[in-house]
Amino acid sequence: MREHEHEFQRAGARLAAIGLGDLNYARLFREESGITFPLLVDAERTAYQVAELKSGNLLHLVRRDNAKARTRARSAGHRQHRLGKNPFQLGASFIFAPGNRDLFVHQSQTFGDNADPRTLLAVVAR
Repeated sequence: MREHEHEFQRAGARLAAIGLGDLNYARLFREESGITFPLLVDAERTAYQVAELKSGNLLHLVRRDNAKARTRARSAGHRQHRLGKNPFQLGASFIFAPGNRDLFVHQSQTFGDNADPRTLLAVVAR
């Protein structure tokens, strides 16, 4: 998302991320990733539980789709950051709009299953 932040801003959107670690972990992640948008800390996984997000397991590490995602990430120069408090917690991408409207939801099915930023931008630009 960091690479597309300005595109989202031009479309009138604001980005935010929610992480599982403590404040120190968030600080280190911010430094390593270079993100400038808000990074919120949810050490108790409250938001993850309310959104009913899934958790992976060791078998997810050998899934073909996960292996492809790791290869894509390495090819793009990304690397695994420190493991957080719950390394098996899967993520999601949401687009919320004024008036308490949910415009888009993508819940990760495995590690590396992230919403395509172009898809997110298309939803924002509607």
